[in-house]
Amino acid sequence: MELTIVKNATCTFCGCVCDDIELHADGERITHTKAACVLGTSWFKNHTAERLYPDALIDGQPASVEDAIQAAADHLYQADMPLVYGLSNVTCETQREAVALAELIGGVIDSHTSL
Repeated sequence: MELTIVKNATCTFCGCVCDDIELHADGERITHTKAACVLGTSWFKNHTAERLYPDALIDGQPASVEDAIQAAADHLYQADMPLVYGLSNVTCETQREAVALAELIGGVIDSHTSL
């Protein structure tokens, strides 16, 4: 396999938008990162463009998106204190919608940085 090196790659994982990262790829996967933090390294090495899963899962089984949305709505409706967690790797618009959803269902919001 041919080694590809990408210089000045940008990482958008945590929001710092580091843009001085060097990536080494073997044609299928990123095999080495230079100047990326632990979060960025994990993000680059563990995410691929290949589709590993179906569009939706319910209890680990393939499902239609419509059925998965209904199942998620049922879980949220039945929850005592639903948690909206993460949001570090999504757009501002998605974060806005997640906050609105948490307010609507009486939930709480937390980010990965609270760890």
